[in-house]
Amino acid sequence: MSSQGGFGQSKEFLDLIKSIGEARSKAEEDRIVLREIDTLKARLSSPNITKFKLKEYLMRLIYVEMLGHDASFGYIHAVKMTHDESLLLKRTGYLAVTLFLNEDHDLIILIVNTIQKDLRSDNYLVVCAALNAVCRLINEETIPAVLPQVVELLGHQKEAVRKKAVMALHRFYQRAPGSVSHLISNFRKRLCDNDPGVMAATLCPLFDLITIDVNSYKDLVVSFVNILKQVAERRLPKSYDYHQMPAPFIQIKLLKILSLLGNGDKKSSEQMYTILGDIMRKCDSASNIGNAVLYESICCVCSIHPNPKLLESAADTISKFLKGDSHNLKYLGIDALGLLIRISPEIAEQHQLAVIDCLEDPDDTLKRKTFDLLYKMTKSSNVEVIVDRMIDYMISINDHHYKTEIASRCVELAEQFAPSNQWFIQTMNKVFEHAGDLVNTKVAHNLMRLIAEGFGEDDNTADSQLRSSAVESYLRIIGEPKLPSTFLQVICWVLGEYGTADGKYSASYITGKLCDAAEAHSTDDTVKAYAVTALMKIYSFEIAAGRKVDMLPECQSLVEELLASHSTDLQQRAYELQAIICLDARAVENIMPMDANCEDIEIDKNLSFLDAYVQESLEKGAQPYIPEDERSGLSTSSNFRSQDHESSTHALRFEAYELPKSSVPPKVPSVLSSSVELVPVHEPSYVADFPQPATSALTVSNSGSSELKLRLDGVQKKWGRPTFSSTTPSTSSSDTFESNNGTTRHESISSTKSKVHDVSYDSRKQQPEISSEKQKLAASLFGGASKSDRKQSYSGQKVSKTNSHGADKSDLIKAASSSDTAAVIPTSQPPPDLLDLGEPTVTSSAPSVDPFKQLEGLLDPTQDTTKLSSSGVSVPNAPDIMSLYADMSLSGQSTTVANPPPNAIETHLAKQPSKGPNVQEFLEKDALVRQVGVTPSGQNPNLFKDLLG
Repeated sequence: MSSQGGFGQSKEFLDLIKSIGEARSKAEEDRIVLREIDTLKARLSSPNITKFKLKEYLMRLIYVEMLGHDASFGYIHAVKMTHDESLLLKRTGYLAVTLFLNEDHDLIILIVNTIQKDLRSDNYLVVCAALNAVCRLINEETIPAVLPQVVELLGHQKEAVRKKAVMALHRFYQRAPGSVSHLISNFRKRLCDNDPGVMAATLCPLFDLITIDVNSYKDLVVSFVNILKQVAERRLPKSYDYHQMPAPFIQIKLLKILSLLGNGDKKSSEQMYTILGDIMRKCDSASNIGNAVLYESICCVCSIHPNPKLLESAADTISKFLKGDSHNLKYLGIDALGLLIRISPEIAEQHQLAVIDCLEDPDDTLKRKTFDLLYKMTKSSNVEVIVDRMIDYMISINDHHYKTEIASRCVELAEQFAPSNQWFIQTMNKVFEHAGDLVNTKVAHNLMRLIAEGFGEDDNTADSQLRSSAVESYLRIIGEPKLPSTFLQVICWVLGEYGTADGKYSASYITGKLCDAAEAHSTDDTVKAYAVTALMKIYSFEIAAGRKVDMLPECQSLVEELLASHSTDLQQRAYELQAIICLDARAVENIMPMDANCEDIEIDKNLSFLDAYVQESLEKGAQPYIPEDERSGLSTSSNFRSQDHESSTHALRFEAYELPKSSVPPKVPSVLSSSVELVPVHEPSYVADFPQPATSALTVSNSGSSELKLRLDGVQKKWGRPTFSSTTPSTSSSDTFESNNGTTRHESISSTKSKVHDVSYDSRKQQPEISSEKQKLAASLFGGASKSDRKQSYSGQKVSKTNSHGADKSDLIKAASSSDTAAVIPTSQPPPDLLDLGEPTVTSSAPSVDPFKQLEGLLDPTQDTTKLSSSGVSVPNAPDIMSLYADMSLSGQSTTVANPPPNAIETHLAKQPSKGPNVQEFLEKDALVRQVGVTPSGQNPNLFKDLLG
């Protein structure tokens, strides 16, 4: 030990550790570490560094790495140190590389050979260091390089080597199970190893294997029981004891394995009863590790085939946990009690006062675990007390995630154990009111489904009472401010379905309430949609009953507002409402039948009702339908437009372009041939985005086919005076899409819980000084003489009401057909002559627009290409490249533009004004465009092959 400091390290190293520990802030610590990094970089670059100094520097690098800074500049020195012959330096190098590197690091390949060499070393300490590195650094690709040597080390004479070899094989199994699947039997052999450490290491891979396939290891039950018995009887060396407990971690792992092997197997469980009873009787509960073994024993008893004596011992142990002063022990007791009541529900009554104490404990974690227990032990006699407690707790917390979970549990318990319809509706109102929009949408769907299907088994009176109670409750609540959107949807649906069913409330009163709710939540389109659909149902029921419908002024104004809404869904609902009011009673009764939301809807997928019409059309000469799988593709662009236009805008088409018509253009001068290649651009792709000159408008045939022309909108002519073609805005055809009426699909209600038995409370021990309020609460939670009969799930209650009760009745109404917006076709004009050298008829002072800049805009659709000209006219954004591609693939021919005589071009270029683009600038732009891949090549240019690379 040096005079400067302890542990053989330099004073500089010890000062570094001291300064890091005394740092008062993260910024100060970072300054110390950054200064140390600079020092280490300088020291490690020195050629005369000694090996022991290098060892210290690597240890300092480990500190740097642990504090979150980059020490990659020293990784290679750690790798080099693993090659050293000195045991101390080699182990230091292996320690450093296992901390610095991961299995996918590039430097791993440099230490594989070293690991192979060290695995064959005569020094078992070197072998152990190499096995440690194997567990951390060997990946799936390098496993075959070391696997044979690791398997050979399973028979090493040193127990430490055998233990680490088992751990390495386990690691190989976790990373690549297929690489060691043929070596699984080695784990069975090592289970019988003479050394307890090797046996304990084997338990971990066997636990993973048993979890995947229990039946293959049933024959090991006797072996595991014998090992556990020897451990419990303290036959292992004293070195395995922990706080006077004999090998507690081995006991816990064995108990976990036995719980898997004995689950649902009576024969295997019977072999475990004796040793489990001995452990629970002899285990010391004065220490935490002893309580951990007891808890794992209870879990094992609850998992295997039940035994009355063991269950009683488990209940006594749970009682000790619940009576303990430590919150950790109470938590264990509540958790273990939750496992035990699934086998013996009456055990919970023995600990009812302790459970209530945990429920009132200020520890939030313990309180949540207690609510989990109460949720499991709920029955019809205590559901009101438990749900009320849950709702009170839900109101008091701010954790949105747990609030959502509590709300869902309250709804589930209310659905299964509701003592009365009135209580059920009030409970649902509290949950929605306090949980707000945190309540899962499925909860709202389940509530609507439950009200629609009813509680009673074919008891219409009980169903009517439930619905009437819901209507009365919701009419009182609907006027309150700040109601959650989900709750308002439920209210509107219930009022629309059953608001006038019992005749207690008039249609005018209900519709007025609905209109008020829609106006109060004018920003919520979903609530307005539900309100309009509810209005449609109420008016339909009135018309079907033969009563006159008088729409209130506020309802009329709401409908008129929605007719002009930006939401197509709201528009459609409003139009459907107008259409239904104009129908007679018989038609409305067929369209919107009363209380038919749970009836089956038979769907004829083959559309057999059209067979007669199809046959008649075929006899008249109509073309037969060709199935989609038999179609070879659409031959003409007109068919493509009429049948697959919508789908083509969402997918690429891979049909080849047609070859151009054979035409031999005149020879083009070198300037044009080297810098200009005409790119065909489809007219409809630009018609909605760029101004179009009247002289260059393209004629589109009625069949939808179009001709590819060069776009000249706002493009400066290259020959003649610098002019611009006059622009005339054109209107593109737009398709009107109708959105289907969005309807709420009701989810199936939660599945039923298993039955629990209600046993009257009989306290075994007298509790001194128990308040009357606590006794009353205990009687409410655990008492009751009724057998706990859980109600069956409502999803299977009525035979005639199935899951597919369909959407809202508004789905059955067809919206009034609206005519498509007619496309404004530009007047047919002959294609402009690009090489016209004459004087233009119309001139403009707008600045020039480079056509290649427009094409560059196509390359990046997200780029904002809107620019204002000097005259104040804006050019819209470039069109979507995918829609352009879909339109480009329609055309089967390319436009061929005649080339001018060479002398005319040369004459014009000589007279070109200075303010126009000169030849040099033109060539530079062309080179830039070619570089980004815009200019197509070949006689038949494939534009988007060049654009998309």
